Amino acid sequence: MSTRAPDRTVTPGPASGPAPVTARRTRPRGSRIALHATLIVLSLLMIAPFVWMALSSLKTRAEIVAYPPTVLPHDWHWANYPDALAYAPFATYFTNSLVIAVSHTVLNVVIAAMAGYALARVEFRGRSLLLMMVLGAMMIPTFTKIVPQYLLAKTMPFFGGNDFLGRGGNGWLDSWWVLIVPGAVTPLAIFLFRQFYLSLPRELEEAARIDGLGEFGIFARVMTPLMKPAIATVSLITFENSWNNFVWPLIVTRSEDLRVIQVGLAAFQQAERTLWEFLMAGTVLATLPMIVLFLFTQKYFVQGFATAGIK
Repeated sequence: MSTRAPDRTVTPGPASGPAPVTARRTRPRGSRIALHATLIVLSLLMIAPFVWMALSSLKTRAEIVAYPPTVLPHDWHWANYPDALAYAPFATYFTNSLVIAVSHTVLNVVIAAMAGYALARVEFRGRSLLLMMVLGAMMIPTFTKIVPQYLLAKTMPFFGGNDFLGRGGNGWLDSWWVLIVPGAVTPLAIFLFRQFYLSLPRELEEAARIDGLGEFGIFARVMTPLMKPAIATVSLITFENSWNNFVWPLIVTRSEDLRVIQVGLAAFQQAERTLWEFLMAGTVLATLPMIVLFLFTQKYFVQGFATAGIK
């Protein structure tokens, strides 16, 4: 008598092959629309002053002071730009600002890069103290340093008729020295470079030492070429601060040949009236270099601030 084997129910296991892909959670459409609408409104609010400035530079004086104000000019007065350039030595102001801003940018990038590398990669006694001093200098308000810097510039020995004690003359006042040297290096640039150098892998430095490179060779040929975001960030910040500097050049210069563009714009503001059409045209010309520079460096600028605090 044969016995029948019991039926075995085979439970199917999980199907072989790649696991199912979980659908990515997406933001609700209404939320995305609200976010984009908010960003558009904020962008329009930010760009509105620049648009108003550009449109006002093409209006006549009567139309600028008219009430209620008009948005678009009735008569596009392009002659405001050549008239503004002829009213004051604007070419001299522009050249002076460009020379000072470029000098500050180059000096700040070179000196701050070396200082940041030393604070990040070179072991020496007192490094932590120097870093604390750099951080402390970043916390000092700018306008509290004007009087000490002015006194140092005025009493600079052997300059401007001064003796070895810094007496008897004007020192660096009303000269290129006083416009360039005080802004040659900033603590913020040193700190940003230090943070970027800390983010680079130590293996690059060790491999360069095995190949026989010295400390300066490692800095110049290995590490610094990888610092494009840091260089762009520091360059843009330095150029912007130098280009828009108004108080310091106004205090330390008297000669018309050393006036900068921000001080030169004050020529359109007289005691009895303000030449608004020329002032707006000059302000547009003073703003264009910063807009063009930011458009070319915005990629590295944003990346630089995004990665400055990795370590």
